[in-house]
Amino acid sequence: MANIVWHRKLRIYLDLTRADLGHEEYEDLWGTVYAMDRMYAARDVPVRERDLQCGGVCQEAGVEAPMFLRVRNGKREAVHERAEDEERHTAPVSDEHKAYQERILKAAQEGGYRGDSEVRTRVGRSWIQTDTLIEGADGRRIGWEIQLSSAGTDGPRSVRARASKAEKNGITPAWHTDRADYAHRHDSHWTRSDNLPAYVIAKTGDLRVVSGFRALDFWRCDIHAVHPCPKGVRRCGKAHATPTPRSILFDDLVRSTAAGLIVPIQFRTATKQQRFWVTGADRDRLEGLYADDTQLPPAPDMAGSANRASYNRPTCKPTRDPAPSSLPTSAPAPAATGLPHIPAQPDPSASESATPLVSPAGTVVQGDDHREETVSFEVLIAAQQAADCARQRLEQLSSNEERQHQRAVWLEAASQAQAAVTRYAKAKRLNRFELEQRVRQTAREAVGRTDSKSSSPPLGSVFKDHPGGRSWCRGTSS
Repeated sequence: MANIVWHRKLRIYLDLTRADLGHEEYEDLWGTVYAMDRMYAARDVPVRERDLQCGGVCQEAGVEAPMFLRVRNGKREAVHERAEDEERHTAPVSDEHKAYQERILKAAQEGGYRGDSEVRTRVGRSWIQTDTLIEGADGRRIGWEIQLSSAGTDGPRSVRARASKAEKNGITPAWHTDRADYAHRHDSHWTRSDNLPAYVIAKTGDLRVVSGFRALDFWRCDIHAVHPCPKGVRRCGKAHATPTPRSILFDDLVRSTAAGLIVPIQFRTATKQQRFWVTGADRDRLEGLYADDTQLPPAPDMAGSANRASYNRPTCKPTRDPAPSSLPTSAPAPAATGLPHIPAQPDPSASESATPLVSPAGTVVQGDDHREETVSFEVLIAAQQAADCARQRLEQLSSNEERQHQRAVWLEAASQAQAAVTRYAKAKRLNRFELEQRVRQTAREAVGRTDSKSSSPPLGSVFKDHPGGRSWCRGTSS
């Protein structure tokens, strides 16, 4: 049975809990509709061919459920034709669902906002039921919909229709789930937490939202940019925004959405439109970017808004990083001899006396931060040549024991070379990929010039202490 009935021919909703069925403009509407339904029954017209359908839970789920009317003990009733449609109205709410509703109300009350669960709101001639409705600041209304893993593999249907109906009624829809496949949909603004039992959701520990809230990274599309150009060109020189996933505490999300500090946006990309939550400051900067992408939007003033650590214990343990793999104990990795020495980070007190770096063009460049000036370009070349020589030596060996020993030497040399490139690129604010390509090309060209002239290679001191000398770098036996 249901209290809301959809009349297909009249195209109106009938509320059986009201004497006038919710339409005071029509006189004796119940008598007219009930008499027509009884006439259909007397002529054996199938229920599915009549004019009445469920206008509540079944219609919201995208199901056409035929109904007929009756009067029992003086009470008006609308009855489903099929038993499975009737069961849809009596499906029990899970404990996890109830725990989320209670937590939303508690978090809102702690922020000074009021709310209620299972709120039914009139939208024109139809109805909308919200799991938990929060009355926020400045007349803001946040409608939280909890959709957990008990909904089935296909997921909830008509989410976009329900969200649109809520927006038309002045309710900001906020859908929360614990399923990754729901969170990846863009029919509404989804947020997701881990799949947790009801007693964990209900307690006062920190419940973290792992998906659905993002921070916008604003950057200029030039040679120093880390992100690829969204327009598909190499570098367009304009300003862009890239969303980056961020985690947030569920209680803070409830209070911030009610206060208007966190807002939903629709982010356009070249192929699709995404929906997620961002801070109000990021939303304003994004609107400024859409208005003029020739310059970066001004950064918001973050004074007094520093994040503080939470005093509550988390609801779940953080995932630990896997332990780094170690070399086999049968062949321990010996220290690589003859590798270029990469100086450690200098002490800040001695930064003023640091040696200027040598740029790829061969000129001396003074960096912005002396503490980052740890290597020179010549050291990068030397480190790369040492790694190349160690690799060539590995290719010439046939014994498994010797290859295992030489592989450790090569990995150590390559690791030092990569670390040096990273520090140099960071200190000089260069594109790391382009710098690495230039270092490799310069190192190999230097070895080629050395072989053709049969003279000592640049920075020969780097190689003379290696087993076999520089002869094995040219492919000859030691």
